[in-house]
Amino acid sequence: MKSKIILLGTVAALSISAASQSSAHHQGWYVGLEAGANWIDDTSFAYDIGNPPSGFPVFTGTMSFDTGWAGLGTVGYSFDSNWRIEGEFGYRQNDTDTFFGGKFAPTIRSGELTEYTAMVNVLYDIPVSEKMYFTLGAGAGADFSQIDDGLFGDDDDTSFAYQGIAGLTYALNDRLDLTLTYRYLHVNDPQYSDFNGRATEAYSFDDLEKHTVTVGLRYDLYADEVPPPPAPPPPPPPEPEQVKQFIVFFGFNKSNLTPEALDVIKEAAVAAKEQGSVTILVVGHTDTVGSNKYNDALSLRRSASVKKGLVGQGIPADKITTSGKGESELLVQTGDNVKEPQNRRATIDLH
Repeated sequence: MKSKIILLGTVAALSISAASQSSAHHQGWYVGLEAGANWIDDTSFAYDIGNPPSGFPVFTGTMSFDTGWAGLGTVGYSFDSNWRIEGEFGYRQNDTDTFFGGKFAPTIRSGELTEYTAMVNVLYDIPVSEKMYFTLGAGAGADFSQIDDGLFGDDDDTSFAYQGIAGLTYALNDRLDLTLTYRYLHVNDPQYSDFNGRATEAYSFDDLEKHTVTVGLRYDLYADEVPPPPAPPPPPPPEPEQVKQFIVFFGFNKSNLTPEALDVIKEAAVAAKEQGSVTILVVGHTDTVGSNKYNDALSLRRSASVKKGLVGQGIPADKITTSGKGESELLVQTGDNVKEPQNRRATIDLH
């Protein structure tokens, strides 16, 4: 029941988060490697022996697990809508302490549980900042386990498993992410049996509930798209008027100044000095990908970056006024959630 509540909570959170339209992750194919710690809740089991087994448990008992370790690898695809789908392959190992009771005197044995998992996960990334996002997800697949409880020998079983996932991701650069991930993994009642030379030993466990925390790296196999250069200005008339407005373009979900953007800022600074401009108005804009609140903040960061660039070119800061319009004033009219490079801009107006 507990596991079902956790999984339902994960699915509900995914549904709520789908209302967000900001995209802060890489798009395309990726691979990842993770390692960390693994914990397993105590579980009960029943043991039978016979040729064939009698059908009545000879032993009943519980098994507890020491803190173990885990290693996982992922291969997945990120969509521009913030959804991801991935295949996950995992290895987990925990030492065990088995407490036997029933018809015989209580016995304690030490052993080991080794597990291999193959899962398919669906995940949704929620942007927290320009470089960080929070992830929720769920997955299902198979769990192959090998157990040595110190008494029965080595037995194995393959069981259905499902999991809930939560994590944080920080972008180290345009293609490499640092991840911190928690997984709740539920394995349906594994059953083990083995012939010891004289009789078949069979025992069944209650469901296994596991908790895994890992740190890892995720690498984007393809570089993010580079925005096209801004359209060239129209040919000047015979007697050109003084330029009053300059446009600085930005990358998707970015507010840093590219070399091309710095060239435009230098040109605007020269024009402002030659014209003796009294005031300079810088207005930031965004495309329609993301929520209004997120885009309002992004447009302000873009106008602040341009102001900093102008100050670096010798323009007094008190002559520069900044503001942000978010996605309210599009240069190219588009629908919602459309990546349009011409709309990711900041304008410099000389007065």
